Amino acid sequence: MKVESNVSLATCSTMGLGGNASYLAVIETKEDLIEAMNYASQNKLNVLVVGDGSNIVWRDDGFNGLLLVCRIRGFEVESEDDEGADILIGAGENWDLVVDRAVSLGLTGIECLSLIPGTAGATPVQNVGAYGQEISETLVSLEAYDIKNKTFLTMLNKDCDFSYRNSCFKKETGRYFILSIRLHLKKGQLLPPLYKSLAHYLQDKNINDLSPAAIRNAVVDIRKTKLPDPKVVKNCGSFFENPVVDNQQFESIKTKYQDISHWQMKDDRIKLSAAWLIEKAGFKDYLDNSTGMKTWQGQPLILVNDHAASTADLMKFKDKIVNAVQAKFGVELVQEPQLLP
Repeated sequence: MKVESNVSLATCSTMGLGGNASYLAVIETKEDLIEAMNYASQNKLNVLVVGDGSNIVWRDDGFNGLLLVCRIRGFEVESEDDEGADILIGAGENWDLVVDRAVSLGLTGIECLSLIPGTAGATPVQNVGAYGQEISETLVSLEAYDIKNKTFLTMLNKDCDFSYRNSCFKKETGRYFILSIRLHLKKGQLLPPLYKSLAHYLQDKNINDLSPAAIRNAVVDIRKTKLPDPKVVKNCGSFFENPVVDNQQFESIKTKYQDISHWQMKDDRIKLSAAWLIEKAGFKDYLDNSTGMKTWQGQPLILVNDHAASTADLMKFKDKIVNAVQAKFGVELVQEPQLLP
């Protein structure tokens, strides 16, 4: 394990902003992690963990500690029967390649999570979800290192405290280093009802095949037309969560805006489309020259670093959108990427 010093955090985030980390180490094995934790202890350094940095934003004043970049590999079918399979996945694996391999095995459960940037170990942190699937629906357990208590442990699904775009890992940022995740995926195909935009796509293309491969192809096609590649365009995916409101607030908004995009939830609350709210607030294909930020032309939920000089610029632009949506609809947008440290 090699420890680098004074590393730009802009290289550790797909948004391309942030100050410097005092120290950085790439972790490829459990032994690397043990060595890194000993180094941090001996030098009295705080520790933070990242994967590809696709769902985080770094502060401009940087991180005065040791940043651990997870690159632990592995993809193993641990058990299999006629109904499904358990797969053990290294936390540093590219997530989309994991989905591709699972689909090639004819397994369903994560095909709707195709083309989501980042690593496998990052998916439980945000309880990653898309087109009706969430990682919490397939995750059986994971192995993690508890930095606070200095112990390795296995955490079951129920230990992760999953909720919409949230988990115990997000609530206690910096406490856990996830080494691997274990998923249970089923054999067969995606069962209706399908997510609205996915169903419309399949209908428009006259596709009746709901196999994992067909659904993955559809999701990849949809995402490529709507979302920029973070390797080419600086962004960190959806910048806001879809807000959830009670039925009374929804009806109040609907009296003024009959076409409001929404989904009925199981608990009778209503999930609103953050993209719709942002567009109606005047930020469709919007370039803000004062901050160097803009919204992506195909999806206003994506904030793009066009020529921003700092994370402060990003936050100013974010606040403009949040304040405009609040003023127009009385709904508060919540930032999805974590602001670190």
